[in-house]
This record gives sequence, C-alpha cells and structure tokens, in this order.
Amino acid sequence: MPVLRFGESRLVGDCQPVLVIAEIGQNHQGDVEIALRMIEEAAQAGVDCVKFQKSSLQHKYAASVLSRRYDSPNSFGDTYGEHKAFLELPKNAFHLLKDKAASHGLLMSASAMDEVALDFLVELGVPFIKIGSGDSNNLRLIHKAAKTNIPLIISTGMSDLSAVERLYEASSKPLGLLQCTSAYPSSPADANLRVLSTYAEKFQDAVIGFDVPGYSGHEKGFVSTLGAVAREAKIIERHFTLDKQLKGSDHQCSLNPQEMAEMVKQIRQLELALGSAHKTFLDCERPCFAKLGKSLVASRDICQGEVFTIEHLRVKVVEPHGWCPLKEHQLLGRIASKFISKDGPITEDCVQ
Repeated sequence: MPVLRFGESRLVGDCQPVLVIAEIGQNHQGDVEIALRMIEEAAQAGVDCVKFQKSSLQHKYAASVLSRRYDSPNSFGDTYGEHKAFLELPKNAFHLLKDKAASHGLLMSASAMDEVALDFLVELGVPFIKIGSGDSNNLRLIHKAAKTNIPLIISTGMSDLSAVERLYEASSKPLGLLQCTSAYPSSPADANLRVLSTYAEKFQDAVIGFDVPGYSGHEKGFVSTLGAVAREAKIIERHFTLDKQLKGSDHQCSLNPQEMAEMVKQIRQLELALGSAHKTFLDCERPCFAKLGKSLVASRDICQGEVFTIEHLRVKVVEPHGWCPLKEHQLLGRIASKFISKDGPITEDCVQ
C-alpha cells in the first residue's frame, strides 16, 4: 500500500495511523456558528480531519431539479433549490472553517460536488480533494481534479468494479479509494468489507479506506467500521452530528460527539491490537511460561552414562524448566552426564 501526504506532515497509508474523518457535510444546518462548534466537538472526539461539502448549485443540478417542490419534514425551503441554497455555506465561511480546524490541529477539506466547487477548493488550499460517490462516474470532474496535484480521495458507492476501474484510471496516483455503500443508514450485510481486499490487490497505487482502499460508514454504530480497520483500511469517514434529532436526512445516520469519541478510541485500541505480522515469543508471556510452560522430564530414574531414548522422556510442567520438547530429537542418542531422578527436568548440564 502506498503513502499519501496530506498537508505538510500528515502521512496516510502503509504503516501509518488510520485517518479518521468527521464528515460534517451539511449537518451544520447552513449556520457557520454551528459549523465552528462542530469542529470543536470533532476535535474533542479525537478525529484527524473534518470535511464539508461544497457545491455550485446551478452547476450540480439541472434547473428542473432546483425548481421542483420539496415537501419534506427535512426541507429548508419550498423548492429543492431553496432547500439546498439554505444549507450551502458562503465561500468566506470556508476560510473561517479551515482556520478553526487548523487551530485544533485538524485537517479540513470538502467534497467537490462540481467543477466550480473544485476550482474553489483548489484556491482554498485544501490538503486533499474528496470526490463523493455521486461523482464516481463523473470522469470529467475526476480528470480535472487529477490535474490539480492535490491528493484525491474517492468514494465508490453506487459503483461496480468496472466503474471503479474507470475512475481509478482517470485519477492521479496515489489516491485514497474508499469502499462505500450509499444507503442511509446501510445494513452490515451490505458493507461488503471483503471489497477492501479486492481493492488492495487490484489497485496497488491506492490507499484503501472505509468511505487507503477505504470505507464510508453510514451504518448505525461502528461494527463495520472497526471491521474495515481490521482489514487494513487506512481512511475512515463517518458522518458527524451534534444531535441525531435535528432536521435533515443525514443526522440519524451520523455519530454524535460521544459516539465519535468512542469510535476513535476503539480504532486506536484496534490499531494497537493489530500489532505486528511477525510472530514471536513476547516478554509479556514469560510469567505465564514460567508457571505453565512444559519441559522434558525423566520418565524414570536415569543413571549417569545412559543413552537417552524416547522411553526415558516425558513432557510435563516442572521447576526449573528443562530441555524444550520441540528439541526432543536433538536429545535422543546423547548420554546422560549425571543421575536424573524420576520427574526431574532434563537440563543442559544433564547432557553430554
């Protein structure tokens, strides 16, 4: 797995800590003050990055979509366009959000929902550009983003493998590639975490994540998210809210500050638990071995000068420890250098 560099010093990928992204999206309700508070809460929860969404509505949506009536309990306007405009933060707000995130040691970026938004994020100087699942088939946007020399993270919801192959070919390398199931909330049965292994094998210039390969977790709770980390996802993105009961379709499938903090805690514990792929006898195991470890002992009294045969030996817990049973074959045919009583340990000084 490669390594991505976000900003001056944050490395993401092979042998690096998981990058945890709190996806604020538009859960700020169109209010800059709420967005600033969410950054503070996300920082306290221990995330590494906060992410928003940026759109130029006329470039993202057709006029007919913007003008249609939007009768929904989650609506902030009479038409869909009015609803989306209410939630869209002004450009100057993003400078405030970026500075706020930096003051808390966090990265800050946003999903580029169209080419105009992409141009703005480049101007803003974000550490990476996110391409959401809705644009995973938008090769024009991906091609343009790839030319910015800013690292890309692309979610792959609503895509099959052939579509992911196309977007991968269009992307700059290395990139973050996130397994995502675009359902709000998604079922654990639809998480398909084994896709992470497929991505890691097939797309070797990608850092893998769950939503580098990656996972965007919309499921309630975070069992699947932790499973993604166990399968070596290096980017985790989860929707974040101050209150699940707030108006808006994303809040119910988002983590509140307490849940986000618990998820981050468990991710860090899991990273420690994953440890090393090198199997070794650990120092922490020595007290247990001292109490329960087995050694070769004499099956009967053995006189000095006798030749060791299999009949002379048994495997038991004994004090002090003796010859390792795994090396029994090295003992056979050798000569006892002194008397060994029944059940006595076969130690090095017992063998010529």
